[in-house]
Amino acid sequence: MNEEHELTESAKSNTISRRSAMQGIGGWAVAAASGLQPAQGHAGLAKGEGSFREIEHTWIPMPDGVRLAARIWLPLGAERRPVPALFNYCPYFARLFTRVEDDARFSWFASHGYACVRVDIRGSGDSEGLPMDEYVRQEQDDGVEIIKWIAAQPWCSGAVGMEGLSWSGFNSLQVAARRPPALKAIMTHCSTDDRYADDAHFKGGCIINDNFLWGTAFFAIQGTPTDPEITGREGWRDQWLKRLNAIDFNLGKWLTHQHRDAFWKHGSVIEDYSQIACPVYAIGGWVDGYKNTVFRLLEGLKVPRKGLVGPWTHTYPHTGVPGPAIGYLPEALRWWDHWLKGKPTGIMDEPMLRFWMQDQTARPDVADVPGRWAAEDQWPSGRSVPRTFYLNASRRLESSSSAEEPLILAPWQTVGGASGNWCPSGAGTAETKDTAAG
Repeated sequence: MNEEHELTESAKSNTISRRSAMQGIGGWAVAAASGLQPAQGHAGLAKGEGSFREIEHTWIPMPDGVRLAARIWLPLGAERRPVPALFNYCPYFARLFTRVEDDARFSWFASHGYACVRVDIRGSGDSEGLPMDEYVRQEQDDGVEIIKWIAAQPWCSGAVGMEGLSWSGFNSLQVAARRPPALKAIMTHCSTDDRYADDAHFKGGCIINDNFLWGTAFFAIQGTPTDPEITGREGWRDQWLKRLNAIDFNLGKWLTHQHRDAFWKHGSVIEDYSQIACPVYAIGGWVDGYKNTVFRLLEGLKVPRKGLVGPWTHTYPHTGVPGPAIGYLPEALRWWDHWLKGKPTGIMDEPMLRFWMQDQTARPDVADVPGRWAAEDQWPSGRSVPRTFYLNASRRLESSSSAEEPLILAPWQTVGGASGNWCPSGAGTAETKDTAAG
């Protein structure tokens, strides 16, 4: 292993200090308030038979000299028998906000023969550099370089997959559109292909409440300092102040772009689906704000693709609430084994789209949404026939309209001031008021 690619492990690579643990508890609270932390899982699974080691900290150098911080889960013996790698990339501080979720997911994949690399975006977490706005060009440039770095490591087979939820789901699509040669497939959860028309800022040209909730949460997250146990204590306070002073008022910037201009078109892969050349698995939930993305991607992309929509909110399917949750990790493993290892898992012989056909909408007093799983071999479905129904005074939808009569309804509040936010958080129910955008 040459010096350029040598992994620099923390002296405490497999443990966390008491101070770090307490800091992590604080990070958990901030993440939950921002809708970033999913609920506890319903579909936990035992790890595979493979052993692995956790590398708490590694620096990944960028061409301009900035170093990005990464955590790595590495199967034992990968230096002798290289394995494919899974890459996750977001600004939510790998040692704090996403730690529990990352540990559960990546240790499972590592035990099944995958190197897993979780990287803090430039200017966030323990990474060097200054804070940036959402999905800027520099973030994508760095993502391409990270994939190149991963593929060049002696423990990597040269095949890389990119995955993630929310922000890391967004940039999985955006980096895929840059076509880094080593990126062989992606899995994108609760994300969007359209940053203007289907994100946390505007809907139908109108500003939505989530724009302000997410904007203030993002502002707070950007001010999180690095961990001195990783970046060093000397000059730590000065570096934190430098980060704080560099934070832009991004919310104000978003409000100045009220039309679909170049600001929003950047990073919106809907502008040109043909830029994505690798296979895509898109996943969402009926309670999540980003559910429409799955159907647009299946219709617009020309690459091998699959879609999954469950009854869930803004979270992974194995932690899915409202339920039922599913054993998602084995499904993801079948996807990665097919595209990164070339194993015949049969996943591409199955229907293109699976979705939970709900018998009723999600309600806060119902843990599992009644319904059943359904599937379509293609999307748009060749079996769909448009039909028009009328809501009549009989309180039924009928194929013909009757004479108009006043009808007083007492529905669940889906409009107005009592309707909650566009995107409920991952805190556990369909009525949660916190936003999970971003």
